[in-house]
Amino acid sequence: MKDAARAGAEPDVAERVPDVDTLVRALDGADYLSDIGLATALFMAVRLPQPLLLEGEAGVGKTEAAKALAQVLDTPLIRLQCYEGIDAAEALYEWNYTRQLLAIRLAEAQGDRLDQTALFSQEFLMERPLLAALRHPGPRPAVLLIDELDRADDDFEAFTFELLAEATVTIPELGTVAATHPPVVVLTSNRTRDLHDALKRRCLYHWIDFPSPEQTARIIRRRVPDSAEPLAMDAAAAVGRLRSLDLEKPPGIAEAIDWVAALTLLGTTRLDEASAGATLGSVLKGRDDLALARAAGLPWVVG
Repeated sequence: MKDAARAGAEPDVAERVPDVDTLVRALDGADYLSDIGLATALFMAVRLPQPLLLEGEAGVGKTEAAKALAQVLDTPLIRLQCYEGIDAAEALYEWNYTRQLLAIRLAEAQGDRLDQTALFSQEFLMERPLLAALRHPGPRPAVLLIDELDRADDDFEAFTFELLAEATVTIPELGTVAATHPPVVVLTSNRTRDLHDALKRRCLYHWIDFPSPEQTARIIRRRVPDSAEPLAMDAAAAVGRLRSLDLEKPPGIAEAIDWVAALTLLGTTRLDEASAGATLGSVLKGRDDLALARAAGLPWVVG
């Protein structure tokens, strides 16, 4: 995206996000409570524009930040979920071989013959997330979320970055596809492995910590509006204590929201030992983690 970076953000985008404070308020309107550091990183990603790498523990709101940004820009969120073994075809494009075969058989039944040019045309091209983001027609760039890039292997990481750096891709049968509106790119990583320095050097970077108990309670109240405010504070504090244990999966914001939703459904307004013990499976998602919490004691969990 070198040319796009030199040119700066498109006028409509600049009007929607003129400064960091405006973006903070817009994210708040999209039900995403952002601190000034994250909002500044998102602002630069949009306005420079430049890919943004968000790292942090699972459940701190990396994916939700990209979703909220797309809502603020009133543009599609195109998500590529990475996983072990993902390859370029699954991320970029594939040919619809089933439709090609049916077209060949139909042509043969009619006494015709399809040549290779007709078979490898737009009609049979299946866009995957990366190509869809490059070909997004606008009027504003799509937000391309490359989620959990650390789960993919080194070769796929290198392929992805080279593609994003130029905002173009070559399809042998069709030629070069260049983005008219280069996407706003957000990459996320849970640090299951270190990403290459070459990638980090060319990205903006922001580390997202778990929010404070007070901020967590505010988020919970946004997502579970019928919950009691004291319950949201109790749960937020309890989740913070649980994270201090050597858990396999420390609870994130989503688990805290699930916990309060379950407690509210049961009519709970304050967290106590009985309600915590009955609903602990809403916040901890593994047998060993549950055992650790129970060994620490429900009075300690409740605080």
